[in-house]
Amino acid sequence: MSLMPVADAQARLLALAAPLPAELVPVAACAGRWLAADITALRDQPWADLSAMDGYAVRASEGAGPWHVVATSSAGHADIPALQPGQACRIFTGAPLPAGTDAILIQENATRDGDRLTPHDGTLSPGRHVRPLGSDFRAGTPLLNASSRLTPGQIALAVLGGHGSLPVGARPRIALLSTGNELVAPGAPTPPGYLPSSNAPMLAALLAALPCDVIDLGIVPDDLAAMTQALEQAAQADIIVSTGGASVGDHDYVRPAFAAAGGTLDFYKIAMRPGKPLMAGRLGNATFLGLPGNPVSAFVTGTLFLCPLVRHLAGSRAPLPPVVQARLAAPLGATAERDDYLRAYRGADGIVSVTSQDSAATAAMALADCLIRRPAGSAPAIAGDMVDIIPLTA
Repeated sequence: MSLMPVADAQARLLALAAPLPAELVPVAACAGRWLAADITALRDQPWADLSAMDGYAVRASEGAGPWHVVATSSAGHADIPALQPGQACRIFTGAPLPAGTDAILIQENATRDGDRLTPHDGTLSPGRHVRPLGSDFRAGTPLLNASSRLTPGQIALAVLGGHGSLPVGARPRIALLSTGNELVAPGAPTPPGYLPSSNAPMLAALLAALPCDVIDLGIVPDDLAAMTQALEQAAQADIIVSTGGASVGDHDYVRPAFAAAGGTLDFYKIAMRPGKPLMAGRLGNATFLGLPGNPVSAFVTGTLFLCPLVRHLAGSRAPLPPVVQARLAAPLGATAERDDYLRAYRGADGIVSVTSQDSAATAAMALADCLIRRPAGSAPAIAGDMVDIIPLTA
């Protein structure tokens, strides 16, 4: 079987499932989620001409005054009477200007003797220190586009636009299965021959910044019946992820168990290093991803396949990780018949590949904050060359 190019595999994976239906969610729970519809303003902001400073609302055309202070306006009040010529209103930041006034004499530039007010510094012009009605936006103004990933600033904008809830993509449910007789739970004793199960906690951490719900279904032994049963139980999730057992060894049961559980395989084996033995398909209503068992391979394929799938189901229209250019700090060798995804970090002089690129070298992986993407058949690179990198962010 020929190996599938990474881009083709990513496209086929995303085509296996449509984005989940949208749901209406209170704004306080919308951070980091993708909008499912365009959002327009339901109100004007500001709702009136408001003061931008503490001081006095006056007519700018009345020059140096003096004025007679007859009222006070503070935020939260909307019933200030109109002022007549020669009158002023004590006003505070965020308060509405009374009708008949058009400028703010800030308190630092004002002298007040009882109710008599005069300026002692500067000149006034219409609109001085005033936030005009609708200067931020008017009712009906488009505020946010569908498929925007909601930031704190965008949530504030939506709330000021009159929205208390927003339509966002649903949170995908992800079931994690770790396979292998050699695995023990994190923190448990590890006698000779055993290994702490690190992939599920790592993948859960990788997904932590994405809007999804992760269920760790624990460790499944290398047994066809046990693996089949575990996959059947996980089929209520939107995404099923197994790690380990996806190759073709005598103790690799994921592929036959997937078939026994009624799954339909879409593709298997990717032209990449690390991560070649990746498989994907459908099981019931779930999309299935079988990731390699080595932690580095699971991490890289999780970054390139699992995270994009979650983003896609949650409503992103650009779910693939961004690729940017950066300068190498040290040379790299040529690549062979597969794309290389090298763990690397940003150093003072550019991008530095970690010392060990072995698929089980977790100490080296822990140093990485990006992946260097080196296409198959790439010539050697020297320090100073520009290369493609994938930042390791959600």
